[in-house]
Amino acid sequence: MKLGLVGLGRMGSNMRERLRDRGHDAVGYDPNPEVSDVASLEALVEVLPAPRAVWVMVPAGQPTREVIGQLSHLLSPGDLVVDGGNSRFTDDHVHAALLAEHGIHYVDCGVSGGVWGRQNGYALMAGGDETDITRLLPVFDALRPDGERADSFVHAGGVGAGHYAKMVHNGIEYGLMQAYAEGYELLAAEESIQDVPAVLRAWSQGTVVRSWLLDLLVQALSEDPALSSISGYTEDSGEGRWTVEEAIAHAVPAPVISAALFARFASRQDDSPAMKAVSALRQQFGGHAIRRAAPAGIA
Repeated sequence: MKLGLVGLGRMGSNMRERLRDRGHDAVGYDPNPEVSDVASLEALVEVLPAPRAVWVMVPAGQPTREVIGQLSHLLSPGDLVVDGGNSRFTDDHVHAALLAEHGIHYVDCGVSGGVWGRQNGYALMAGGDETDITRLLPVFDALRPDGERADSFVHAGGVGAGHYAKMVHNGIEYGLMQAYAEGYELLAAEESIQDVPAVLRAWSQGTVVRSWLLDLLVQALSEDPALSSISGYTEDSGEGRWTVEEAIAHAVPAPVISAALFARFASRQDDSPAMKAVSALRQQFGGHAIRRAAPAGIA
């Protein structure tokens, strides 16, 4: 199958190569000419046979909206657009409606696998019409892990369902990462634990907490045992916030995911204003000792 790919960053470029490795003709466009196969989005559309299929892998939000807006004018009735980025599921309905005005079909697909996807394959969560999903099955088959084809792809439902499933997946990921991180810190704080990486490595074999995330933490510690080269400042890319918002909208208690998201916010504060207030209150009502801030200019 000949497929157009828009966006050749870490995920997009690896997906292109995995598709090529499995016999598909994947043609990519990226604003960076060093990685792009064609000079422009227009050129990408021109080299694809009708009915065309274009998979978009650009950052969520305005970049995705701009690309889909351009494709709505470049593609023809019967063509198909897949948004494989981390768009919010509510954007999918807007994108689908815009493309439908031009007779263009739309599928949203949550993609998980990170930088390891080219080698290991990707988990895929798709939303859209059954006919469009069937048309893309050769692509899904090539992208998902070998030997696990039945379970690593899901047609989650109509438009928006794929990105909704991926949003919840990433919210869970926030909670799992936070739990592993807290366990690591507790182990590192105990003097009797002499080899923290070895403890975590032992957990990765046969225990109920073993997982790929734990394997990745073990690998990170093998490269930098004290994590001394890494700042604790942690970004969030949106999905955790959206998951918490959806939990509120559906009245679903999600204390772990919420706490993991707020922990990321806390990681960005050199000295938390809220905790300063707590310290001040403890001194006021109980006369508890406080630690004075260093004078300005003194680290």
